[in-house]
Amino acid sequence: MSSRKSSSRPYFQLSRRQVMRGLLATTAFGVTTKLSGCSPNTESGGEASAGGDGEVVVGFIYVGPKDDFGYNQAHAEGAQAMAAVPGIRIVEEASVPETSAVLETMRSMIEIDGASVLFPTSFGYFDPYMLELAAEFPDVQFFHAGGLYQDGVHPDNVGSYFGYIDEAQYVAGIVAAHTSETGNLGFVAAIPIPQVLRNINSFTLGAKSINPDATTQVVFTGDWAVPVKEAEATNSMADQGIDVVTCHVDSPKVVMETAEKRGIYSVGYHANQAPLAPEGYLTGAEWDWVSIYTFLGEQFVAGKSVMAGDIDHVFRGGLADNFCKLSPYGPAVSDEAKADAEAARTALENGELVIYEGELKDNQGTVILTADEKYEQQNIELEKMDWLIEGVKGSIGS
Repeated sequence: MSSRKSSSRPYFQLSRRQVMRGLLATTAFGVTTKLSGCSPNTESGGEASAGGDGEVVVGFIYVGPKDDFGYNQAHAEGAQAMAAVPGIRIVEEASVPETSAVLETMRSMIEIDGASVLFPTSFGYFDPYMLELAAEFPDVQFFHAGGLYQDGVHPDNVGSYFGYIDEAQYVAGIVAAHTSETGNLGFVAAIPIPQVLRNINSFTLGAKSINPDATTQVVFTGDWAVPVKEAEATNSMADQGIDVVTCHVDSPKVVMETAEKRGIYSVGYHANQAPLAPEGYLTGAEWDWVSIYTFLGEQFVAGKSVMAGDIDHVFRGGLADNFCKLSPYGPAVSDEAKADAEAARTALENGELVIYEGELKDNQGTVILTADEKYEQQNIELEKMDWLIEGVKGSIGS
């Protein structure tokens, strides 16, 4: 198989937000400063004003680069779709760490750009950073991908959205099991939060629906983007005889390219990584943020908000709701694998297939669900997941 070398990106540069806030700070007392069409828009009491000409300014914040072939790229593509909604103006900041730096970015978008809606997209932005600023700016809407809004606990101007992408992972697991000659699958994961564990477990359950003896070796790297560890984990799996590998990290680029170089199959995540592994890429679980971001943009222009109850505080969806999708099948995927995968996809979309249905044990032998129990996708217990199912090799502490 062919391979491509991953490229490094320079990070030693001042962000657009830092430059604008620095310039604003040097402006004489109260003088309005305009920079590249962006102007400070603040009012007393923590209220943010709208953009010019009645437009709604929406800010998107990413933890990594927008062209990472992964998590950030998927959100950025959705943001561009929202930008096409008449009356919406998008401002963006990439490579913002999950530290107090995101507070500076959010505050700048509100005070300088006049943003009335913010999408801090990364997991670690939610608590405490987004919640802190949401309390300070009650007229600004804050939407987070994954963070679960709690009524009566979190500010009223906070919303939570996420997709059941584990449905796509389940289907991808079916393809992986069909293609694997050994039944030994691998999963490179970042951090053992519920969303990551749910993907590992659903991928494994999909594989086991085809090959009950299939196993998934999981390695946690400890962070969302550590290319060296991701390459090491993939190489280690190839050395152990694992012949299909997938991942849940911010940018699957390194995992896909390393798998291609080692001559093993790969299953993507977040976005379509087929160009990175033209021979070994089987399929992938992709986000489809275009539809939901377009929908939300239309709601904002219409004057709707979570504070007024016009927009739900929590909304979720799966394959049937266009929150996620499958990458096109690669050249190594057999017709039989495609048929089984499509049958499962249809059953998930129709609600005929429940991924988490008993009897189900974790990989320590503890019964999670008895034979007469099941967790539908909407069950809140799945968003609290802290276990790995039977068939997964590894532990949450590894």
